[in-house]
Amino acid sequence: MFEWNDLITAFWAFFLILPIVSLIHQLGHWTMAKVLGGDSNLVIGRGKTLVTFGPITIKRIYIADSSCSYKGLKINNKLAHILVHSGGIIFNLSTMLILNLFISIDIIPETSYFYQFGYFSAYYVFFALLPIKYNDEHVSDGLAIYEILRDIDPKDVFD
Repeated sequence: MFEWNDLITAFWAFFLILPIVSLIHQLGHWTMAKVLGGDSNLVIGRGKTLVTFGPITIKRIYIADSSCSYKGLKINNKLAHILVHSGGIIFNLSTMLILNLFISIDIIPETSYFYQFGYFSAYYVFFALLPIKYNDEHVSDGLAIYEILRDIDPKDVFD
């Protein structure tokens, strides 16, 4: 049952852990694009810009959304684009596994914060894999990968 003293945990979960999981997801896309020779930037949140450092922009409502864009991959084939779109999933799964390993060998303690990190990471992986169109400019990673595998440019999904 949710009680008043759980509000502090919920506050940390939504205002700290969820944005960290989102950042990790977008860093996965960014890293894959960079490794494959592309230009990439990422945005965390919506609204007015709070801070920009390098390719990362953090907006005022930093818990609301996140995105990563890339262009100009030097390795420009289906596998490269699939790797970029799956980068967030790979990073989320990797951090979940590392966190579980550290807990299991007693490097870090079991706490509700780490469980929440795992749940939010699983949430990101699940919804990233669903092949859905969010709006006219944004599709899920799963749909982008599906379209690449079908030999269709992901940008053609918007038409």
